[in-house]
Amino acid sequence: MKTDSVTLEDIRAAHARIASRVHRTPVLTSAWLDEEVGARLYFKCENLQHVGAFKARGACNAVFSLSDEAAARGVVTHSSGNHGAALAWAARARGIAAHVVMPSNAAQPKQRAVAAYGARVVFCEPTLAAREATCARVQAETGATLVHPYNDLRVIAGQGTAAVELLEQAPGLEVVVVPVGGGGLLSGTAVAVKAVQAGTQVWGAEPAQADDASQSLRAGRIVQTTANTVADGLRSALGELDFPLIQAHVDDIVTVSEEEIVAAMRRLWEALRVIVEPSSAVAFAAVRGRRWSGGGPRVGLILTGGNVDLDHLPWSVGA
Repeated sequence: MKTDSVTLEDIRAAHARIASRVHRTPVLTSAWLDEEVGARLYFKCENLQHVGAFKARGACNAVFSLSDEAAARGVVTHSSGNHGAALAWAARARGIAAHVVMPSNAAQPKQRAVAAYGARVVFCEPTLAAREATCARVQAETGATLVHPYNDLRVIAGQGTAAVELLEQAPGLEVVVVPVGGGGLLSGTAVAVKAVQAGTQVWGAEPAQADDASQSLRAGRIVQTTANTVADGLRSALGELDFPLIQAHVDDIVTVSEEEIVAAMRRLWEALRVIVEPSSAVAFAAVRGRRWSGGGPRVGLILTGGNVDLDHLPWSVGA
């Protein structure tokens, strides 16, 4: 793998490395949803992946890429939940230690999941600066290898494997839409899609209240913003390794409102009969906000995760 980029060859190597350890998740369709948006939709269900999220792919590739010497020192990361659980799961599979720094306001089910997979959990203030500082301290204390949630080429390559599978399971897609937070999934997906089917459009989708990727793409540089969204998995700042890949391969980044995210999440529960978290619904919210006519395109969407606090569903708040 190059030191500053990811290629289709890297993604295929990652796929070979992790194929026996991750699920080849199904692709679901719904005639109801197709009719609603005027397009043919294909949902890649990474909410049914190990640890309930696509993050298992990148974490697994990173952990099993380590030399035995590096692995023996363990791994460390910071995460609001899904990546931390994925890294803990992958580390347990390799028999090594995992240290996960989590913000104090992380959702309770995600906190429990990280601990249940055997990681040492270290809490910090709910800011990116606190997460990074605490993670650096733990890394210095333990000698563990940092596996960043998205700003890591091994992680990006692993996330791109979901798109490789989607293109095989739903041939002829004209658009692929994925949520974007730190950019690991979007950059890996874009590299894979453009290398396999150059004419297929790749869209990122993000909350309007956490629109740093959209602003960055238009400004031609990484723009820092304040994230305040129900989609807790998309509150991350855009990664420096991810951004050039997004610039090179992504056609557009669409923003959606909080109301659109919650409505899309509920509609997916109703129509597909699967559990998705708010971050996972953002791609469908972006597609749902656009109405096609004349048959519309074949659109692939990656449902990124299904880890939800069932006691605090967003449409039940205040009920």
